[in-house]
Formats: sequence, structure tokens, C-alpha cells
Amino acid sequence: MPFSRRAALTTAGGLAAAAGLAACSDSAPAAAPATGTSTPAAAPQPGQPPSGRGQVTIVGHRGASGYRPEHTASSYSLAARMGADAVDVDLCSTKDGKLVARHEPEIGGTTDVARHPEFANRRRTVVIDGTSYDGWFTVDFTLAELKTLRAVERIPATRPHNTLYDGRDPLLTFDEVLDLLDELSRELNRRVGVLPEVKHSTWHASVGVPVEPALVEVLRRRGLAEDPQVIIQSFEVANLKALKSQVACPLLQLVDSGDKAPADFVAARDPRTFDDLVSARGLQEVATYATWIGPTKERVIAPTGVPTTLAGDARAAGLRTMPYTFRNENEFLPPPQQRNAPGAPKSTYGDAFGEYAQYRALGIEGLFSDNPDTAIAAWS
Repeated sequence: MPFSRRAALTTAGGLAAAAGLAACSDSAPAAAPATGTSTPAAAPQPGQPPSGRGQVTIVGHRGASGYRPEHTASSYSLAARMGADAVDVDLCSTKDGKLVARHEPEIGGTTDVARHPEFANRRRTVVIDGTSYDGWFTVDFTLAELKTLRAVERIPATRPHNTLYDGRDPLLTFDEVLDLLDELSRELNRRVGVLPEVKHSTWHASVGVPVEPALVEVLRRRGLAEDPQVIIQSFEVANLKALKSQVACPLLQLVDSGDKAPADFVAARDPRTFDDLVSARGLQEVATYATWIGPTKERVIAPTGVPTTLAGDARAAGLRTMPYTFRNENEFLPPPQQRNAPGAPKSTYGDAFGEYAQYRALGIEGLFSDNPDTAIAAWS
């Protein structure tokens, strides 16, 4: 069932507008050291959203990454305080097998590693899932080394205001994120869920630091391996099928654009693509191991504004749909919702509410948003 959120956050009205952001505390509650088990706060039962919002799960994509550097305590805290039902946490492995919250194994664009001369010789070129990356990679650092770095804004040209927070937040382990969410759940008197994503499963395994064993260990140790408010995501298929027998959490099959294929399919020389996963037969197969599909939002409504049949097809197969990623800026909106383009600054907001209205009309069951306050306002 969708996560519940408190019907009336004290600051919810102000947070829905940009002017209200200044009123929201940027500080995160102090996370208690991991004790081996997670003690989530007592909260309303899931599946009881606020009156008027409908049955939709709103996930803060990498926290509230429209307002703070992604995957930081500041970003996760802001998303929860805005009212997000859950936060999305990308997981990459370190050299010593720990899980850190980073969008990609390459960290040159999301940390200040380039400013650390002691790590200059770690820079290299790596091919991950067919794409070549030049930079620094989590798998070349121990956790202790990564803890000397600080997070920075990933897309500063689009989000220059977020650069104000560059250098303020350390990198977080998955355990630290879960500690933080426990603290936020107690603060807000509601459960804040989590959607851990296994990043580049086949590649991580190929370099000797697979994500899944560490993920399962953390969930079991903290008593979360059967938690319905922990939803595990991946763009790959074989790992989700394997995880189904190891945990009882819901699983979410991410679906990229049609010209791409799951990395495990490519490695196994399986000719199927993501298009095959969303065919009638593909959706039936996905439903044997997953509860959700997470397609690019363009698979649900084309950039022209014409809906596809995917949301209905998924529902017919017994799946819920959680498209990604909703963002307020013009460059991430379809042409009909762009404003003052193409001459406007990249940071200019478009008609995000107009876009949300189309997806709400289709009855999608969830969504990922960089701006969770806007998504909540669109469903309120």
C-alpha cells in the first residue's frame, strides 16, 4: 500500500511555495549510531493518505534534490519535512564493501574529490554498462577515505541556488540514512519510507563488490527485510528475481527508455530491451517478482502530451506504476509545459502543475520528484 503521511504538517503550506523554503530548517536531526536494529516511530497505518490527495506515493528523488545537493542529510531531511512519503536512496559500493548513498559510482560531479590532491592519482576512465566515465569511483575508495569528502550540487548550471550548500554535507552510508529516517519519523510522528536502488548491479559484481549482499545484510540486521515501506529498486532484472527469495520487501522494476536494455540482459546476450519489459508478456513476467514498475515518465505520457496505455496495462497485470523523474525546471518538462523557453535561464520553472495534472488524471499510484512539495501540492 502507499505510504501514509501526516495530514497537516505545520509548515506544509509554506513549503509548497518557493518563498516558504527559507522557513524550513536545513539542519538534520542527529542520527543515533547504528545499534543493529531499526526502531521506526509509531505512525498511522499505510494506505491512509490525507483527505483529498488520493492513493499516491510521493517519493523524494534523492531527497529534495531540487533544493539541496542530492543524497545528503540536508536533502533527505527537507524532503521528509515537506511531507514526502519516502525518499529514494541510490546505493554504490566502496572498496571495502560498504554501501554509500551516491547517484553513480563516479563521484567527480557530486563531491569535492577533485579538490583533494591526495586523491589525484585515483582518477581514471571506467566503462560501466557500455558508457565510458572519466573521474573518481566509489569502488576505489575505502569508506574512511570517502568520509573526508563533501557533497556538491550535481547540476549547478540548472540549480545555481543549490551550490550555496556545496561542501556542507558528508557522504552517508545506507545505515546512516536509515538512522536519519528513524529520527525524522519520530520528529514528524509518521513513518518515512525508503526506496533503496541497487546501482549497476552487474558492474559492481564484476569488480568484486556486489551491492545486494550488503543491502540484504543491512535490512536483516535492522529488522527491515519484510518491511512493506522499504521498496527495493533496480534497472536490472536477475538481481530483483534473486532478491525476491532473500527479502520480503516489495520490489520495483525500473524501466529506462526503449533504445536501452537492462545491463544483465546485455551481459547475458539476451536480445530483449526495456520495450520488451513493458509489453503485455513482459509485464506479466515482471509481476511474478515485483509489485511496482518505475518507468521514465515519457513512457506513461509522451512528450506531445498523449498518454500511452502503460499505466493501464501495468494495472491489468497487477502492477503499480511509479514514473520518474518529475522536476520543476523547463529543461525537464515536455514542450507544452515549458515557459519562456528557449531564452530563459536553465533554472526557470515551467508549468509543473500542468504536467502533474495529466499524470494524476491517469491514476498513477506513485512518482519520484526532485520537488516533493510541488508534487504534494499538485495532489492536494
